[in-house]
Amino acid sequence: MVSISVEDNNSKPGHYCGLAGIYAESPLNIPQNLFYSLFSLQHRGQESAGVSYRKNGNIVTYRDLGMVPAVLSRYLHMERLSNIGIGHVRYSTKGGNRIENVQPLHAVCNKGQIAIAHNGTISNASALKKALFNKGAIIQSTSDTELILHMLSMNDETDFKKALFSTLRLLEGAFSLLIIRDESLIAARDPNGFRPLYMGKKDGMTIFASETCALDILQANDVREVEPGEIIIIDKNGMRSERFAEPVRISQCVFELIYFARPDSSIFGKSVHLMRKKMGAALAVNEKIKGDIVMAVPDSGNSAALGYAEESGLPLEYGLSRNHYAGRSFIMPTKEQRELMVRMKLNPVKEVVKDKKIILVDDSLVRGTTSRLIVKMLREAGAKEIHLRLSSPEIKCPCYFGIDIPTREELISNRMTPEEIADHIGADSVFFLPVESLMGCLGNPDDFCYACFTGIYPIEVDETGEI
Repeated sequence: MVSISVEDNNSKPGHYCGLAGIYAESPLNIPQNLFYSLFSLQHRGQESAGVSYRKNGNIVTYRDLGMVPAVLSRYLHMERLSNIGIGHVRYSTKGGNRIENVQPLHAVCNKGQIAIAHNGTISNASALKKALFNKGAIIQSTSDTELILHMLSMNDETDFKKALFSTLRLLEGAFSLLIIRDESLIAARDPNGFRPLYMGKKDGMTIFASETCALDILQANDVREVEPGEIIIIDKNGMRSERFAEPVRISQCVFELIYFARPDSSIFGKSVHLMRKKMGAALAVNEKIKGDIVMAVPDSGNSAALGYAEESGLPLEYGLSRNHYAGRSFIMPTKEQRELMVRMKLNPVKEVVKDKKIILVDDSLVRGTTSRLIVKMLREAGAKEIHLRLSSPEIKCPCYFGIDIPTREELISNRMTPEEIADHIGADSVFFLPVESLMGCLGNPDDFCYACFTGIYPIEVDETGEI
């Protein structure tokens, strides 16, 4: 088993990664600035971190297993002047938590020196890998990101730009990319726009990041999205924007708004916090139970709980305390040890929950493991009734575009009705936000992907999940 957080402990979808990149007109300490942006994106990937940057005509890469401070803080105060760099944080899904899979990936090939960082999942990776093997490629990692490097190197086009455009057009699925090639920084986003990628500017720096919170830390302005199908190239001649593909069916991941992104970010042109409040309010509109208090499962349920409380008129209470210093842990082999790890992370405020009918708001339910333990703790603390409310629809299908969602068989909503789930986790009731209500919160619902709820995928996928 890989090391995961107590909060994730098989109860939440896992996100693939986060990206940051900088092009500076004048040399500066690139690793230091990337550190700040990557630290802001730590929630998007906690298994590994890395940076690549140009120094003295070569690309230098530092990457390792661990969180951003553990991997990168040792380089902060060293003189590492450069004008190009990219960084990556990773949550291990495909391929597991192996050093070979840590990004950025760095190679020297017939197309020059290249470093690449990728957010998403290439849904046709299995077919691409087979074709590369047949051409004699030697693949060292189990990450689909490495396939992009091989495809670039083995492309028949000798001109790098033509080779890159040709390669990108062969990729299907979700990919936001940052690439260093010699003295150029390149950003690209897939034509469906599954994963976010933003660009901003500050004091001669052009900064890219998966979320706006990572631009805020560097006080970037003139922030805009990298558009679906757009490629941006920055070098000593300036910045150029082109299309390697026309936008097709825009399929932005709605889970970015429900769970993944930080509340202080703007994603797909929307405030994450305000969208979660709207989802919580939509839950309250459909409510049939009269509770005494509203409580969030911290921290991912906070904004939705606030929206629920405002819409319902019920008081919002701080009934679960989260220990932010509990750190990370290995999956424990026994039920008792797993329960202890959850208790280390969350603890009820007994004086708040005793004798109360609680509306407990969380963002999503995958296996129900942690929810069951939380309900048990609240019962022990004296709660009279516990009604679990989820600000997302029922997750019934796996994702092939960059989210680590378990198999259909492991998803609790695939095996049980909400009534059966309530009985299984010990709650008095369980209610999910209907897909239609979620769509009503968005304003432009046709621009989002709901495949994990509906099983209707915007593009054809290889459901074996193999690469």
